[in-house]
Amino acid sequence: MRQTEFLLRAIDQGQGRTEADLVLKGGRFLDLVTGDLVASDIAICGDRIVGTFGTYRGQREVDIAGKIVVPGFIDTHFHVESSLMPPQEFERCVLPHGVTTGICDPHEMANVLGIDAFAWFLASAETLAMDLRVQLSSCVPATDHLETSGARIGAADLLPFASHPKVIGLAEFMNFPGVLAGDSGVLEKLAAFQGRHIDGHAPLLRGERLNGYIAAGIRTEHEATTPEEALEKLSKGMTVLIREGSVCKDLHALAPILTERTAPFLAFCTDDRNPLDIAEEGHLDFIIRTAIALGAPPLAAYRAASWSAARAFGLHDRGLVAPGQRADLVVLDDLETCAVSRVFAAGRPVEEALFAGRPSVAPIGRNSVRARTVTAADFAAPGSGPSTPVIGVIPGQIITLRHDLSLPYAGGERQVDLAQDVIKVAVVERHGRTAPGARGIGVAFVKGFGLQRGAIASSVGHDSHNITVVGVDEADMAVAVNRLGEIEGGFVVVEGGRVLAEIALPLAGLMSLMPFDVIRKDLLALRAAAQSLGVVLPEPFLQVAFLPLPVIPHLKITDRGLVDVDRFCLIDP
Repeated sequence: MRQTEFLLRAIDQGQGRTEADLVLKGGRFLDLVTGDLVASDIAICGDRIVGTFGTYRGQREVDIAGKIVVPGFIDTHFHVESSLMPPQEFERCVLPHGVTTGICDPHEMANVLGIDAFAWFLASAETLAMDLRVQLSSCVPATDHLETSGARIGAADLLPFASHPKVIGLAEFMNFPGVLAGDSGVLEKLAAFQGRHIDGHAPLLRGERLNGYIAAGIRTEHEATTPEEALEKLSKGMTVLIREGSVCKDLHALAPILTERTAPFLAFCTDDRNPLDIAEEGHLDFIIRTAIALGAPPLAAYRAASWSAARAFGLHDRGLVAPGQRADLVVLDDLETCAVSRVFAAGRPVEEALFAGRPSVAPIGRNSVRARTVTAADFAAPGSGPSTPVIGVIPGQIITLRHDLSLPYAGGERQVDLAQDVIKVAVVERHGRTAPGARGIGVAFVKGFGLQRGAIASSVGHDSHNITVVGVDEADMAVAVNRLGEIEGGFVVVEGGRVLAEIALPLAGLMSLMPFDVIRKDLLALRAAAQSLGVVLPEPFLQVAFLPLPVIPHLKITDRGLVDVDRFCLIDP
């Protein structure tokens, strides 16, 4: 159908001259401008809302009496890879929760495969019912010298993808030290995307340094973890994306700032949310109901979930239940609990038939785990004495603590200390890029897992996705790492030389080829196996995956408060 013909149909249907393609009848919708619940039919032509505030006739009519309609939800920043599912399976899981638009950063796959990840995600996006938009990964690798990644992406590599209609702009600019220092490669990327959307990533950045970061054209940011930090970023013109993922959980801390006054400058994101949390709690619907339960006005929560998010990212065709807007609609049984009854994506009802017959996208990144075979001896921790820095895990955060502890010491090597809940952690290079003669392994200590026996290993290791393994026993650590090579990546739990549970993630060592139900079953088995070894963290596998992340502050508790030992500044006096 020609565009002019569609427009004529939309105009006629909106005026009630002809039957609309679809009419939702008998319900109310939430007017995000006034906050009113408006009793009205909603007329839809194709993918567009054409009529509200009235009664309409439709070729198809759906009775929604007693229900409330809100605009479709927008996840403003996330990594599909963290769901462990490729985009098509991810869509099947989140679209029924009302997530009709997603703004993803394929940063994880790009760190393994380079720009092939962009092409694959964009091809996948074209097959979906939800509108999956792509932000081009800005920092591959995240740092120049702290880790070995599978690829390196410069400004010239990004530009061929910038004109794709699914591309919004530049994804989270994690290398904020490079921004502030005026690094030439960083400036080249920023200059290439001036006038486009540039997403931020600047944990704990405040004051004049924050001014400099924003002056580079960076407009949104999801790393605020306190009201004070978030309010400063808001006051300086940023849109703050309140994050509630599987590891990073900032909603409880930031919910007090979500008001009807601030909602136009706030949005929601999940960043990294695993399949178990999606199945057990939900997705953005969970964030909305939780925000309201924490005291946020419902109008503010639903604005942040749709209208504010759309405006922040330049998606001006959605975010309201109004004529001319994209017909992304969520039908609720209850507003305050965000109880989703049904969903319409671009005017199409979300049901299993919507996902049938989609063109497939061939998997990429097979056999990408190329780590060398390791032995128990590779995980020795030699040192000049018992004292050593130890990474401290904070449940629900990717920010870590630094503890300076004295550990058991024998034969010139430091050992685990279960009495202090200190075990070993190691990163094993897996891209096949270790220089000849180099070990390609870093060994340290971590506190906070509760692990009493065995080992846990993951080929998901932010941001370069080398293998990360934590363990009490070096031989079990070796078995776990070697097993990941055999299954093309994934998660593994080992005790006594035996694999207790595992999930294979052969798509770049990050995503499964199995359907959601199988992934969920495997993850439940992994969680149970980890708990049987004493693990106390609610989400140990993503917590393992974030341990090697170099762009997150490392804090030390002092008598003056928390000090960022990476940047030597006082954080919380």
